[in-house]
Amino acid sequence: MSRQLRYEDVRIWAPWGDISGRWYGNRTERPILAIHGWLDNLGTFDTLIPLLPDYLGVLCIDLPGHGKSARISNGMHYSVLDYVYIIPRVMKEYKWTKISLLGHSLGGILSFVYSSLAPHTVDMIITVDVLLPLMYPPKAAIRTARFNMEKHLIEDERQENGKLQEPPSYTLSQLREVISSGSKYSVPPEFAQHLLYRSVAKSNLYPDKFYFSRDGRIKFYSPIIMDGGLAAEMARRIKRKPYLVIKGSESPFIGPHCDEALSILSHDNPHYEYYELSGTHHVHLHNAEECAKYIVPFIRRHRPPPVASWSLVCEDDQKISKKEHRRFQERFFKWNTRQQRSKL
Repeated sequence: MSRQLRYEDVRIWAPWGDISGRWYGNRTERPILAIHGWLDNLGTFDTLIPLLPDYLGVLCIDLPGHGKSARISNGMHYSVLDYVYIIPRVMKEYKWTKISLLGHSLGGILSFVYSSLAPHTVDMIITVDVLLPLMYPPKAAIRTARFNMEKHLIEDERQENGKLQEPPSYTLSQLREVISSGSKYSVPPEFAQHLLYRSVAKSNLYPDKFYFSRDGRIKFYSPIIMDGGLAAEMARRIKRKPYLVIKGSESPFIGPHCDEALSILSHDNPHYEYYELSGTHHVHLHNAEECAKYIVPFIRRHRPPPVASWSLVCEDDQKISKKEHRRFQERFFKWNTRQQRSKL
């Protein structure tokens, strides 16, 4: 069976403002929580969602300062550890005692950190092209911290006194190129639309142009400082949890600095899986069907459908179902493209 097309836009209360989300599919069962990467938004999962099992919903969220979610208060700054707290906040909102996590890039780091802090609450982790944050040599780490501090103060000044100055504006074709080049072409221009429709607003100064509406401060967030010893200890706390790691073949984000943690996660763990697929850091966006080949059976093993949804079908019925599923995907992509264009 194919995933339902319908979704519901949701708002999750937070003291600084709402966290925006989009809940796809089944609302009667606890969904998978999907968390995007740095500077992206929940649109990053647009091409993957219709390929996932239809019996289980997916709640995609925009992290604070990204997409349609509220910004934090003026004068404050963003950090990885503060983003980790979003996961238990969502759990509290929906009264979940367990969580299933799907994360790309920063979302994968948040999933790893949270799972190490509260492993008893996690039943499954899927991470796309990341495990740990990059580990910089001390001098490089200091240079980065200083740069972020200086730039953050400049951005603070731009936003102070509630007089937010409009950022530079672009045409839609220019924005697609900015998204693509800004990701070092990890996002092909033809896929940039999936990230644009929640990240831009119409310019008040130039009628035919748009600007990035996300909070400029997120570009200078505080990363988590993690050395090999801390990463290894965090991996040990996760123990034998079902953990699926997908790496893009053209991406450097899962490298030698992850080897020890990956070894610990995989040791004596029949529920650990690792695959390297053709693609960039955004492999889940531009190569979604290949990713789904591994994500779908992993979900079915560790979040199987309720017994009531099981059915016995013959081989011919399965072939028909696959054709119907493919037609559904095509309709979904066409519909989603129209929706995005209409919002711009």
